[in-house]
Amino acid sequence: MNKYFTRVEAIREMMASRGWDAVIITGSDPHNSEYPSPRWKQVEWVSGFSGEAGDIVITADHAGLWTDTRYFIQAGKDLPGTGIELHKMRVPEQIPIPQWLAEYAFPPEKSRITVAVDGLSQTVSSVKHIASAFVSSGRKDCREAEEDELSFRIVDAPDFMDNFWSDRPSIPETPIITLGEDITGQSRSERITMLRKFLLRNSCDAILLTSLDEIAWVLNVRGNDIAYNPVVISYLLVTLDSVQWFVRKNTYSALDDETRDSFMELKGDDISIEEYDDVGFALASLDAERGIWVDPSSLNHNLYGTLEGGSMAGKVIYRPSPVPLWKAVKNPTEIEGMKEAHFEDGLAMERFLYWLDCQMEQGYPVTEWDAALMLGSLRESISGYRGDSFETISAYGCGAALPHYMTPREDAPILENHGLYLCDSGGQYLFGTTDITRTVPLGPCTPLEKEDYTLVLKGMIDLAMAVFPAGTAGCQLDALARNPLWQRKRSFGHGTGHGIGFYLCVHEGPQDIRQNFNSQPLLPGMVTSDEPGIYREGLHGVRHENLLLTVEAGTNDFGKWYAFETLTLCHFDTSPIVKELLDRREIDWLNEYNATVYRTLSPRLPSEVSEWLKEKTGPI
Repeated sequence: MNKYFTRVEAIREMMASRGWDAVIITGSDPHNSEYPSPRWKQVEWVSGFSGEAGDIVITADHAGLWTDTRYFIQAGKDLPGTGIELHKMRVPEQIPIPQWLAEYAFPPEKSRITVAVDGLSQTVSSVKHIASAFVSSGRKDCREAEEDELSFRIVDAPDFMDNFWSDRPSIPETPIITLGEDITGQSRSERITMLRKFLLRNSCDAILLTSLDEIAWVLNVRGNDIAYNPVVISYLLVTLDSVQWFVRKNTYSALDDETRDSFMELKGDDISIEEYDDVGFALASLDAERGIWVDPSSLNHNLYGTLEGGSMAGKVIYRPSPVPLWKAVKNPTEIEGMKEAHFEDGLAMERFLYWLDCQMEQGYPVTEWDAALMLGSLRESISGYRGDSFETISAYGCGAALPHYMTPREDAPILENHGLYLCDSGGQYLFGTTDITRTVPLGPCTPLEKEDYTLVLKGMIDLAMAVFPAGTAGCQLDALARNPLWQRKRSFGHGTGHGIGFYLCVHEGPQDIRQNFNSQPLLPGMVTSDEPGIYREGLHGVRHENLLLTVEAGTNDFGKWYAFETLTLCHFDTSPIVKELLDRREIDWLNEYNATVYRTLSPRLPSEVSEWLKEKTGPI
């Protein structure tokens, strides 16, 4: 019997013994991290689903996985035999989990419904959405309902997966480093002062930061508690006269020298190092007369209960944190670091593409995994390299039709000397973060491959050339990248662009470029990806990606104007291009971009790579 089917049945047995009608298992952690550490990969343990975003609901007679368009194909491969049904999100007919639980999961006449959540891995916002859906359906919270009224209750069951997951990983503890002002452009003292000024402006005495990248940015610390994300699992409590960092690394005798020195530096800046698990005690007894500011999008439901049940009851201000916007607008030092990172990364990419070209020309067998390893080794040679910014997507042919393809380490497909190979990768450096996708022709391509290649590149270029008035949000520019595909009645299901951290998470907000409405304007200093694509199941996938820096473009009678400066330095192969599909401005942009790549990188490349790149970047 399928082991995942067995795990679902074991959960059902526990549900029956505790009187639960449904359980929700999320793919996140106590900090609402996009990529959790192994301890919180609960969805994968229960279902075998290897996608990076998904939640599971289990009832007595149904088990479902909710995920979005990026992972439909992956779910189709992972779920058969598990007894878990795919529920599609980001499609017109979508039914989100809250609505499904309130309106579809149970008979209307069922008097009382109990839903269990792991409050440590469920945000306040998500639990409130579930409660609101039940209320909208005509049910009352059981605490307010009469005995014969339709009601619901939501039970907080922290770490209930421990009952089944016997070898569940522990909370990670990796070495910690601190970054100097010469790297970040601001000291931690300055950033803490920014927080305190924010509190004063909002008549508040304290702020709790629960999002890991926000904490890393404020304290100028980095770790590796989550693969590819240089963060430290922790909480940060800042008041007008104290700073407490709750982290699982305060047994000094057990620390490596670098971490011990980092802690001493933090303590020298009047930052108190506390035990990670003690954050609840601190919040329960906090004395903040004018209130505490907390972001409900990253606060977990368990800590919410602590706040509402302790000394701060009635004094919690649930509003978005100011930190994401602060860190999204890079300062001059960070911008220079990001440019250095893209220069060094570009050298590695061009050496990789030259190597790949030679391997294919000489007929040497190369697998998808071989290619990923080679690119990683080239990045490792760069001074300041601290690891990849996400797991490299190295995909040939039909594998590239999965936007978030997982490259197999064993029995990986061999690259053939025809068709398209897609490589989406990035590096973490002490001075910045990169994210780049190139779709590479390995030989003759079909007319459809060439057409898709060109249309996606056309959309990427059109967005890169955008000039827009101050106040414009990414959702208002998204159609620029999609229009060339739409004109041919083609599209893609993921967003066009996401924010990029500075030696931090490769995905960050608050800005993005996608169809979903997001009112956050693009501001000078923001770094955002530009990555349209197209995916044909069983055939091929195409994605082109550069990173764009928003810059000022002048002021006139019509107001202030912004534009994009491309940071990524790596040529686009012009051999598959159907030139007739590009207009004059697009051709000029492409020729100038490729010429800039050659002019900038060639002095630092080996002579044979430089000569090869000169040929590759010739104008069309």
